[in-house]
Amino acid sequence: MIGKGIEQEYVVVEVWMRGGVLVVVNYYNPCQILDMEVLERVEGQERSKVEQILSEFRLKKEQLKEVMKRMMREMDRGLRVETHQESSVKMLPTYVYSTPEGSEVGDFLALDLGGTNFRVMLVKVGEDEERGWKVETKHQMYSIPEDAMTGTAEMLFDYIAECISDFLDRHHIKHRKLPLGFTFSFPVRHEDIDKGILLNWTKGFKASGAEGNNVVGLLRDAIKRRGDFEMDVVAMVNDTVATMISCYYEDRSCEVGMIVGTGCNACYMEEMRTVELVEGEEGRMCVNTEWGAFGANGELEEFRLEYDRVVDETSLNPGQQLYEKLISGKYMGELVRLVLLKLVNEELLFNGEASDLLNTRGSFETRYVSQIESDSGDRKQIYNILSTLGMLPSEMDCDIVRLACESVSTRAAHMCGAGLAAVINRMRERRSQEVLKITVGVDGSVYKLHPCFQDRFHKVVRELTPHCDITFIQSEEGSGRGAALISAVACKMAACMLTQ
Repeated sequence: MIGKGIEQEYVVVEVWMRGGVLVVVNYYNPCQILDMEVLERVEGQERSKVEQILSEFRLKKEQLKEVMKRMMREMDRGLRVETHQESSVKMLPTYVYSTPEGSEVGDFLALDLGGTNFRVMLVKVGEDEERGWKVETKHQMYSIPEDAMTGTAEMLFDYIAECISDFLDRHHIKHRKLPLGFTFSFPVRHEDIDKGILLNWTKGFKASGAEGNNVVGLLRDAIKRRGDFEMDVVAMVNDTVATMISCYYEDRSCEVGMIVGTGCNACYMEEMRTVELVEGEEGRMCVNTEWGAFGANGELEEFRLEYDRVVDETSLNPGQQLYEKLISGKYMGELVRLVLLKLVNEELLFNGEASDLLNTRGSFETRYVSQIESDSGDRKQIYNILSTLGMLPSEMDCDIVRLACESVSTRAAHMCGAGLAAVINRMRERRSQEVLKITVGVDGSVYKLHPCFQDRFHKVVRELTPHCDITFIQSEEGSGRGAALISAVACKMAACMLTQ
């Protein structure tokens, strides 16, 4: 039975004739996972075996609720002084006390470090009669070499300072001392808006001598070592905070920011009275959940499959970021590759033989998952991708590969949805609101580029938050406008903090 292993709460029924046979398909919405049309094309005995293997990725509604409850429990533990250290979800204060009402007018420099690319931006913020602000931005992208990512902190930040110097030369502004906002997308314990201690690297970074040190201080030291320009580093924010601030300009109800890309994380506006790590009872502060580490205390053990364990064991940070490894783009392609090898070993795919390339770790890129699920149905895109991996797939091979991609990406969307539902339900409870109206700002390559992730994710979030009215908006950071606002707002926040 196609619906086997899925909680029996079906809300849509489709009936049609195929080859003279009446076919009835019950869809569970939103937790039905496999594409029925594609599954129908897989032949009888193989279909049953393929279905058995891929059904492990299905999450029942009750399982998603359990993930949500455990996330909420760890969030509570992360906020409390006595349990903060043991919590897997660190709930880090950002010292962003409120969403801003506008941006400071002037020129700013913005830095964005969150992955293998590093971006430098010149931001010009002016006034606009209609919206109160206007933004112009120029930016340059720099690739971070492997030796800088995995060498020493001095090497990494010297390279960043070198990139800044190059950017200033290109735009003939080296003589100016501009305020600088730094988007730094790694776990940081803030001591102020311009002072944060790096807790641990993620996303493949391993630069020694950075963990346990003030990131802004490392940047300032690198700039000082060069000596050919000056910068006033006024603020450092996480990319989730940056996303929330960016989207706030589109919708004043935006109090949650989320990234689903190379990594996966979320922030939100928490009641100050519950943020025990910071003094004060009034108002709200943005909290960086760092939920990617959820699972470190065993909360995800029964949900992790053999493929997840292999991905974790062969990663740069075994035992860490377990929730993120179920969701993010850094690991999704590798998970699919391992599933394909399982199907090959069971002689359900490629006649039981995998190419050397498919046997190579990291060869199945996450972008392939998006491209395969975007295939129009003629299988050409799937065939071309598999050909680049040294395979000569049959039509059935193409269909099975698509099902494997859908299984992994759908579980990712559902797991991510359970996490966000935990955040939003918590916000409603703490605010004692019968119905919470909230907007979530989202950025990241998986969210933006995968053809189905958004719909699957949104459905699960709404299913698990029945007393919330949720709007999702996509950050415009990719176009540069959002990143510009992040820098200007961060600088204004710092200026306000310094004058208080």
